[in-house]
Amino acid sequence: MTDDPPNLLSEASGLGKDVTGPGGTLTILRDLDIRVAAGEAVAILGTSGSGKSTLLGLLAGLDNPTRGEIRLCGKPLGRLGEDERAALRAGRVGFVFQSFQLLPTLTALENVLLPLELGDIPGAGKRAREALARVGLTDRARHYPHQLSGGEQQRVAIARAFAPGPRILFADEPTGNLDQHTGEHIIELLLTLRRDSGAALVLVTHDRELARSCDRRLVLEAGRLEQAL
Repeated sequence: MTDDPPNLLSEASGLGKDVTGPGGTLTILRDLDIRVAAGEAVAILGTSGSGKSTLLGLLAGLDNPTRGEIRLCGKPLGRLGEDERAALRAGRVGFVFQSFQLLPTLTALENVLLPLELGDIPGAGKRAREALARVGLTDRARHYPHQLSGGEQQRVAIARAFAPGPRILFADEPTGNLDQHTGEHIIELLLTLRRDSGAALVLVTHDRELARSCDRRLVLEAGRLEQAL
């Protein structure tokens, strides 16, 4: 999009997130600053429950912070309604989740096709087929998620994420539900497609080996981000 800044795709300043429960208010994230440039791969590490997924959801505009400002593709998310955020993400932002998030009533091809059709992207059918081919699933295009292995489902999810040609991709523990061998294949595939497309990647993981494949590593500790060594 011509009104997008050329380099900075994700920016958070003074970011904080609190949640209120029976025991009172708990601060999950406190005073975070983060910048992700075009084409950059950034890994966010931390122990389970450290707030990594919460941070990813905030950066992608899927949740609202308690404090601070977030800009996605140059747009301040705090000034946008839900429909405006969805319109901003369409075609520009891709997602890969630990739990795959495929629609069970759609085939592999239909799952990849869905965001292309919703975004009214030209040549949707051809793009969807090409995306499936790139992840090696042409022969599984008509299969439903329950007919696919976990690794195949995640490959469909990766194809769906890259098919619209996003500028930035958010991945939340993409190998968390996979065995080590399958997970290594998914990592290689994800990073290869990211390099080929030139998309920025924000990757949440507890896997330091995966994180080392990224350009930059940040560690989330006690609700704060620190540069990893």
